[in-house]
Amino acid sequence: MLYEMYIRWGNRNDYKVQILDLQPGDEAGIKSVTLEVAGEYAYGHLKAEVGVHRLVRISPFDANKRRHTSFASVFVYADIEDNIEIDIKPDDLKIDTFRASGAGGQHVNTTDSAVRITHMPTGIVVQCQNERSQHKNRSSAMKILKARLYEHEQKALNEEKDKLNSMKQDIAWGNQIRSYVLHPYQMVKDHRTNCETGNSGAVLNGEIDQFIKEALSQKVYAQT
Repeated sequence: MLYEMYIRWGNRNDYKVQILDLQPGDEAGIKSVTLEVAGEYAYGHLKAEVGVHRLVRISPFDANKRRHTSFASVFVYADIEDNIEIDIKPDDLKIDTFRASGAGGQHVNTTDSAVRITHMPTGIVVQCQNERSQHKNRSSAMKILKARLYEHEQKALNEEKDKLNSMKQDIAWGNQIRSYVLHPYQMVKDHRTNCETGNSGAVLNGEIDQFIKEALSQKVYAQT
């Protein structure tokens, strides 16, 4: 049901949804499924869904038509491409030239051929003075800066991933972020924000933007 809910939500928001892996349950249903959701701000929205989801309903697999409670865990990762391009805005750079102090002969030591570049948003500073010309030193410094910025972004992504990993919880009672109650009454409630609705059918049909908006506005991505 969650699987279909997220597919419908993705279609409602014009995201491209692709099934990467689906493991059927031992007797019925789905054991696990991996979806790729591609589109602008897809990860930013879906990270609000990380956590345990609780469903209460009359089980279609119970011949006695008893009410059952089940749990499913939702996790979200950002899709990071290997060929990341570092976009550096010229306005974000402070470029200084100065006289080289290292070896290299009279020309290196008497001209402002050395280059120092400061990336102001991150505070990363790189410099190069090995080449004889300012142009070559600037080119080398930019290569170093791109490498440093890539490393910086990777570190930030790893920290975000570690933060999300720390939010993983046991799939059990008391850890749920949201409950979907279909019996004896209709209600969907997010326990982090207290956002709720009696139209559970609409929610399971993909209308979860209200829950995502509330969670993001409070910066609550999983129950702590």
